[in-house]
Amino acid sequence: MDTTYEPDGTDRTDGTDRADSGPYHPGSRAVQDRVGVRELADHVGRSIGPGIRPVAAAFLELQPMLVIGAADPVGGRVWASLLTGEPGFVRATGPSQMSVAGGPAEGDPLAAALAVPGTPVGTIALDPRTRRRMRLNGRARPTPRGLAVEADQVFANCPKYLQQRRLLGARPPEARPRTTRGTDLTPAQRDFVAAADTFFLATVREGGADAGHRGGNPGFVRVVSPRELEWPDYPGNAMFLTLGNLTRDPRAGLLFLDWTTGTALHLTGTARTAFAPDGTRTVRLALTETRETTAASPWTWSAPAYSPANPPLR
Repeated sequence: MDTTYEPDGTDRTDGTDRADSGPYHPGSRAVQDRVGVRELADHVGRSIGPGIRPVAAAFLELQPMLVIGAADPVGGRVWASLLTGEPGFVRATGPSQMSVAGGPAEGDPLAAALAVPGTPVGTIALDPRTRRRMRLNGRARPTPRGLAVEADQVFANCPKYLQQRRLLGARPPEARPRTTRGTDLTPAQRDFVAAADTFFLATVREGGADAGHRGGNPGFVRVVSPRELEWPDYPGNAMFLTLGNLTRDPRAGLLFLDWTTGTALHLTGTARTAFAPDGTRTVRLALTETRETTAASPWTWSAPAYSPANPPLR
């Protein structure tokens, strides 16, 4: 198939790299225009605002986990990490503020970033039980109990490509989390990624960050080599926040979660998007570093009921 990869950190646009009103930056506008969904994106974008509505606040308080994405302030690498707790550990504590009790696990790649006041972060609260999710982006600051995020973007996403799982409970307390680092995927990690039906994706933009979800039938993520993997970009809500961010800044962080054992696999690198003539899109990540953390989550989830929206594997 003839595909064209967008060069890292640039736009291939004709007049679309310009300021736009609303929630979108030029990177997202460029992809929307290329795909031909600007009008739909404008309609959907009306749902994005800085306020946490009562229904969103109630949703947050039911969640046992929150995914957060940001850039490491030292090396600049982008990571996606997992925060967990008893439901209620995440809550709205103001019209546009979310507070999180506790912090990242020992050895988490975002521990340093979340200790710096004003760090741009993207978060996603995804509930496999109800196949609902909401995203809140803003700036984080440490607090005596954990951290707080002052929101500038709050919005919900549709349940497309979300697998349904039941929360079975917490595992007995284990030893402290143990983190191993690498530059290549090990054979076991390659098998883990290739069998995944869900991962989380962190990206950054000027002055901001974003955390999203990607899902599909097992095998939708393809390991190309120990230092490269790719996945299809399935049709979504037409916002193109993630691909728009990658158009401007190719840094990306991926989080794969073992829903049974609680092990978290963090990957960071640079990503680029291939646009094929038939309208399909593929994102490829060049891996820079891996971190695998045992017992990153205390929760045990059931086997999935796959989303009926998942396309067949190509």
